[in-house]
Amino acid sequence: MRAIWKGAVSFGLVSIGVKVYSATEEKDIRFHQVHREDGGRIRYKRTCSVCGEEVTYDDIAKGYDIGGGEMVILTDEDFAELPLTTSHAIDVLEFVPAEQVDPILYNKAYFLEPEGSATKPYVLLRDALADSERVAIVKVALRQREQLATLRVREGVLLLNTMLWPDEVRQPDFGFLDEDLKVRPPELAMASSLIDSMAGEFEPDAFTDDYRAALQEVIDAKVEGREVVQPEEEEAAPAAAVDLMAALKASVDRARAARGEAPEGGAAEPTPISAARSAQKAAKAPAKKAAEKKAPAKKAPAKKAAEKKAEPAKKTAAKKTAAKKAPAKKAAEKKAAPRKTA
Repeated sequence: MRAIWKGAVSFGLVSIGVKVYSATEEKDIRFHQVHREDGGRIRYKRTCSVCGEEVTYDDIAKGYDIGGGEMVILTDEDFAELPLTTSHAIDVLEFVPAEQVDPILYNKAYFLEPEGSATKPYVLLRDALADSERVAIVKVALRQREQLATLRVREGVLLLNTMLWPDEVRQPDFGFLDEDLKVRPPELAMASSLIDSMAGEFEPDAFTDDYRAALQEVIDAKVEGREVVQPEEEEAAPAAAVDLMAALKASVDRARAARGEAPEGGAAEPTPISAARSAQKAAKAPAKKAAEKKAPAKKAPAKKAAEKKAEPAKKTAAKKTAAKKAPAKKAAEKKAAPRKTA
């Protein structure tokens, strides 16, 4: 890394020499504007709108438009006379609890490295700051502008975070803020359940810039002269939900299924592993059912044949029994008849 600024942290009567480095860098893929026909770079000339002449950097000054076509021109000397703090000093103003600083105020981050013999006071300030669980509010002049900033400890290094001034943060002015909207307790409970089901520990390395990776793949394919493989389209975002509770419950079940947990009042949605097992069971099920159907089919003819053989035998026996009983009945009737006549 290359130092972009050198100065000193002023901590009471202690001065700590430091070098300042940019703590972050943008990874966006940058493009040049080129002529579509031949790929030639597009160049822009700095020309004066009054005389039409091309102007060099040495002849360019800063101008402030006061309206009506009038412009106030400021020179380097004008900026040098501004009432800034010492141009290379980071003045500690006070120490405050970190949670009192709204993250919206943070702007850019810089690492501070001790310079020369300043290592011991640097480490002293670092350890004292870490033990206090506070951040230092400082003022610093960077790039010809006085800025509010914080000093805190990150991975054993002092980190300078420049901040926006309070009047640079816009106030939200939206119509719904004046509406009397009521959230029902069941809806709030379900929303809280959704938050709980999606809770986790923040691990920045787990997240990737998929767009940048896809764009780099397109560029690499162009360079190598191969075809670009289009990634699979992601599931479309659901339309605005009419039933808020149903949408919340479905979201909770989906989040729990992603963790392999069972949803409320039901079985868990299939995960890749459970889906594979279900597919195996489903493949075996038809074969099992087919075997069960075939088994009764074999027994049925034999059973029916036995029943058919048994039916004539039963009928024959019944007829014989009826035939034997019939004479005995007639004989009894004949004996009884004379008695009635007498």
